[in-house]
Amino acid sequence: MERIHSINPRRIEWCCQDFQVAGEQVAEQLDISRSTWEQVLAGQGGLTFGQLRRLAVYFGRGVLFFLEPAPVEEEKVHTPQFRTLANGRVDLSPELRRVIEAVEDQREAYVATLEEMDEDVRRGFVPPELVGLGPAEAAARARAWLDLTPRGGFNAYRVAVESRGVLVFRLHGHHGRWHMPSTSPVLGFSLYEPRCPVIVVLSRFTETLQAFTLMHELGHLLLHRCSSINLEAEADGAESTDRQERAANTFAGHVLVPDDFLESIRDELRPATADRYDEWLAPQRRTWGVSSEVILRRLMDVGRLSSERYGEYRNWRRSLPVSALKKGGNRAKRYREPLSLFGQPFVRTMLDAKNAGLLSLARTSTFLDGLKLADLHRLERECATR
Repeated sequence: MERIHSINPRRIEWCCQDFQVAGEQVAEQLDISRSTWEQVLAGQGGLTFGQLRRLAVYFGRGVLFFLEPAPVEEEKVHTPQFRTLANGRVDLSPELRRVIEAVEDQREAYVATLEEMDEDVRRGFVPPELVGLGPAEAAARARAWLDLTPRGGFNAYRVAVESRGVLVFRLHGHHGRWHMPSTSPVLGFSLYEPRCPVIVVLSRFTETLQAFTLMHELGHLLLHRCSSINLEAEADGAESTDRQERAANTFAGHVLVPDDFLESIRDELRPATADRYDEWLAPQRRTWGVSSEVILRRLMDVGRLSSERYGEYRNWRRSLPVSALKKGGNRAKRYREPLSLFGQPFVRTMLDAKNAGLLSLARTSTFLDGLKLADLHRLERECATR
């Protein structure tokens, strides 16, 4: 079988170092023999096109990336947002790195398309001024900015955030470019960029946790103007050791459950045992789209619940059997997936650009998760009815 010999081994080595993975491990995962791998790295061998393509997919690069003779210029390969996350306190797995870069590619395509349509200013991100405000005041101003109502849920919160110029991506369990392993501790992440920040949440978690993650990441964007990764271990403000993480958790709690919301909760009806708190708070949980834990944390913040009672509930929740992870589904309605994955603003922009002659069918399909032509037309009809 014909092999490609013009591969730049230094670029392979750079990718391995960037991903913090051993070259031998990459070769094993890609089913490339050790002798072939060593010859390529020594500049004396070649790979078949199939092997080179698998290598490119693994590192989230194009095939041509490994054929360029020049050394890698990291400033051109990684954006400042990516470098911020890579240099942070969280080790980025290969899967997370690929997803982050895929998100950045989508954002760049979205911003460029808006500019071509002269829509970039109208749909731009203009955050509220929160400097110097306490948690309650900052959250109240953010709620007013988002135009939130007392009734909420992840979908409503997502639409509100998107309406203010923030892209919200929701990753599902399907394999491919947007896949994150079920063992990943990441709840979500945000990429700050003044014109168009992005928030990413993982749908394998409960919708109440997705809603909290969404507002947590929004807190980083509004309070700290920085990119961030949210981990399961830091989803509770009391346990986080990072000041900015605690601030983002506090912000999310106040946005989702303002002080005046707590007035509807009757302390005299509070059960004697923590295992009945979910039943006690069921009306509020359904209306606000949040978990009992978020409400209890807010009650503790205002002095209406002791830390001992809060701890009892957390211990009870932890003692419950772990629920089965959400699966990706059978994809029977494949044409709808881009709406759930990228959100309406992104999808509608790409479809509008196609209809205006600014994007070809092939490019539109690429931006909309590789939809086939029939599904692309079904997606257009779906958007027309919304």
